[in-house]
Amino acid sequence: MGQIIKNHKDFWTDAQSLAAALISFIFLGISLVANYYAGIYATISASNPVTDIILDHIRVYNVDDIFIYGPLVLWAFVIILCFNQPKRIPFVLKSIALFVIIRSVFITLTHIGPSVEGLNLDYSSKVIRDFTFGGDLFFSAHTGLPFLMALVFGKNIRLLILFTLTAIFFGVIVLMGHVHYSIDVVSAFFITYTIFHLAKYFFKKDWLMFDGETPST
Repeated sequence: MGQIIKNHKDFWTDAQSLAAALISFIFLGISLVANYYAGIYATISASNPVTDIILDHIRVYNVDDIFIYGPLVLWAFVIILCFNQPKRIPFVLKSIALFVIIRSVFITLTHIGPSVEGLNLDYSSKVIRDFTFGGDLFFSAHTGLPFLMALVFGKNIRLLILFTLTAIFFGVIVLMGHVHYSIDVVSAFFITYTIFHLAKYFFKKDWLMFDGETPST
């Protein structure tokens, strides 16, 4: 515990680290606002559902609790990882924000309606209403965000395996619930891989800080 306190003291008293953290929180906030309005637009504009090679051959399973609360457990774990090492905060938040911004653009481009047999989620729930809208399909955030964390924490083999398995697990869950089409799930891995490398390019100093190096001024 003493080391964690020292890590926070060193991080939050350093002007450069503090500025990076504040910017990352602002960027994340902007991305969530963009996601909110993009999700509403995509849902309002959604057209008819389409056939799918996987969904057409499996029934709908009741996976709503895992769909809703599984990501909450995931992000609680990520928060713990960042709390233990606050130097991770800027890059983690900025990479997530970049993911959300790029996905917000994607979901506004093509307006395919959700599967008619899809899981009937309770959109009166604030957890669902503010982050999932029904028409925000391509690409799957349930799959992509855990995989993004696998890449971000990839130098730790245990975290790499854990987050990758989580991404696969959530991908299976959203297909079982017919919440996403198979292309939303499969494409998430490839798009997320690109987003990770874009994040390393755009936020090089934050990546060096995350990786344990001191970024040059």
